[in-house]
Amino acid sequence: MITRFDEIKALFEEIGSSVKRRTSIYLIGGGVLLIRGMKASTKDIDLVVDSKEEFEDMNEALIGIGFKTKKVSRVYDRFELANQLIRDEFQVDLFHKKVCSKFQYSKNMIIRSEKIFDAGKLRLFLCSNEDIFLFKTMTERQGDISDCIELIKSGLDWKTILSEMKYQIKNCGEGIWVTWIGERLDILEERGLNIPIMRETDKLRVKYLDEFEKRRKK
Repeated sequence: MITRFDEIKALFEEIGSSVKRRTSIYLIGGGVLLIRGMKASTKDIDLVVDSKEEFEDMNEALIGIGFKTKKVSRVYDRFELANQLIRDEFQVDLFHKKVCSKFQYSKNMIIRSEKIFDAGKLRLFLCSNEDIFLFKTMTERQGDISDCIELIKSGLDWKTILSEMKYQIKNCGEGIWVTWIGERLDILEERGLNIPIMRETDKLRVKYLDEFEKRRKK
């Protein structure tokens, strides 16, 4: 388990000394919550890069400093993992732009990301809480519901979350992830959390299911 920001920073400084080109990386998931003081520990480092060249450089750099490819667990079935690598206590989940089925780390997510430091040739950005919430509503990993609850308690901009969902549908192609988000929001609402975008989310998933049924009957 990773429990301190210093551990994450040291890892990125090591990677930054190994990558061949200037690379921007976007940290999503538990690593961000740890850095922001919303989580005591995390077992993996989820990273997104925007270009194929940056992905290849990152993958090569990680292997070069001792990381080895790991067989992906079934809990990642909903993810589009490009590679999963492990070394000692560190597990790095590396994505090339697309994180879930037809759900991408969009240009708006990049704009919302917060740059925290340079490490050699790396520029490290933290994903916004709103976008982390979206990613965590699409997973079945243990602890993600608890993380969603903490994110809600921290205060989220629900308009941003809904806007991103609609942007993804319009620009990246609607997909089954709409129903995954709806399922998670159902669970959160059942646990007493206020979800201001519940009605709008219901409309989006009903529309997807209706269109899916029409395609299936053709």
